[in-house]
Amino acid sequence: MARVEKSIDVHVPVETAYNQWTQFEEFPKFMEGVRSVKQLGDRRLQWEANVGGRDKVWQAEIKEQVPDQRIIWRSVEGDENAGVVKFEPLRDGIGSRVSLQMSYDPDGFLENAGDALGFVSRRVQGDLERFRDFIESRGMETGAYRETLANPAAPDGFTRGAPAQTGAARED
Repeated sequence: MARVEKSIDVHVPVETAYNQWTQFEEFPKFMEGVRSVKQLGDRRLQWEANVGGRDKVWQAEIKEQVPDQRIIWRSVEGDENAGVVKFEPLRDGIGSRVSLQMSYDPDGFLENAGDALGFVSRRVQGDLERFRDFIESRGMETGAYRETLANPAAPDGFTRGAPAQTGAARED
């Protein structure tokens, strides 16, 4: 499995960055090669994308989702991939850091060669930059999903024992 880790600072509050990221069907607006993402339920997504010059379709499952903190996913059909996107406030109290860690299994010679040349890393960085430009130019999210989805595989329902916060019940 190959791995990529990238992060970017955006000049919107964590809640705004997180809310926009939960709008998966908007991903084609800022993710290169992503043709569509369909929300099939709270935890299931169907992706259609062009990867390494080949059209691919796969389904992913959200394993854990904690508002304003993180979303963890893994593929359940199609090419193998998994990852986590994390959201944290910057010290300025206004901006946010969006960090993405993803592992994936390059398929075939072209994808392996592209991975070795850093194409995936550059594509992910470009996607994060386009996300930043998208959300900063709007100044607000296109929608929001604020439910907490516990991880059924984690002993307490959450990765590394992190407490859950639900957007509906939280008071700031």
